[in-house]
Order: sequence, then structure tokens, then C-alpha cells
Amino acid sequence: MMKLLATTAILFGIFATTQAFAESTEIFPAGSRPTAKGPEANFTGSVMIDMLYMNNEHTTNSGGLVTFEPGARSAWHTHPAGQVLIVTSGSGWVQEEGGQKRQILSGDVVWTPPGVKHWHGATDKNGVSHIAVSNVKDDKAVDWMEKVTDEQYLD
Repeated sequence: MMKLLATTAILFGIFATTQAFAESTEIFPAGSRPTAKGPEANFTGSVMIDMLYMNNEHTTNSGGLVTFEPGARSAWHTHPAGQVLIVTSGSGWVQEEGGQKRQILSGDVVWTPPGVKHWHGATDKNGVSHIAVSNVKDDKAVDWMEKVTDEQYLD
């Protein structure tokens, strides 16, 4: 009986601790943040962005789900602290300045180091979605540059 009481007390203590911790956990409900169209200055074609979370005093990155229709792509850009792309569906391309255009598929994870000029987006025939986790440095996650030309995109 004592063993049962001790186990119950331990479990209750764990439960009480978990409850206190859960109150400080934030939940950002699906649908609570509006979908935004990718700005024309930074994207070519139809691009939709669903911000998943923003950086705050406890995190040094932000994350968003970015969906590109076929032919859509980002402008050239860099990230001052790097970026991870987690491809969630479809088929896309990523290219570093001076490098080969490379295919990315659902399940692929792409790491772009700080300061590397690149673009990414859908292929010309298929759409692609990815979660972009952008590290933030000095309150900045991205430096946008010129648009990718049709010739660069299709080359």
C-alpha cells in the first residue's frame, strides 16, 4: 500500500509540474495567421506565404510555409545567418549564384549558409511547398536582390 501511495505521489508531482510548464507553452492555432501573397518585388509568379512563427526573445529564427505554383520563384537573395528549407510537397529548384540549378523534392532538406546568394522555387511544370526556417541576425532574416530572369530560371 505504501508503495502504491509513493508511486501515486510521484506521478501526481510529475503531473503538477507538467501542468505548470504547459501554461507557459504557446500554441499558435492553425488559421490564426492570414495567408499572404508573396510580394512582387521579391517573387515571380504566384507565391503564397503562411507564417508559422516569428523570432522572439527566446528564438533566433522564424518559420513559414511557402507555396510556389509552377514557374514561380524567389528573387536572388542571401540570409545573414543562413536558412533551412524543408520541402513538404512537389518538385522545385534551388540555385546558388555561379552554381548548377538543382532539383529539390518532397522530403529534401536544404541548408543555405550565411551570405550565399541564391534563389529557389517551383519547376516550370510542377509546384513546390517548403517550410523555410530563417535564422535572424541583427533583426534581419533576408537580404533581397534582383529578380531571377526567365533565361536564368530556364537555363
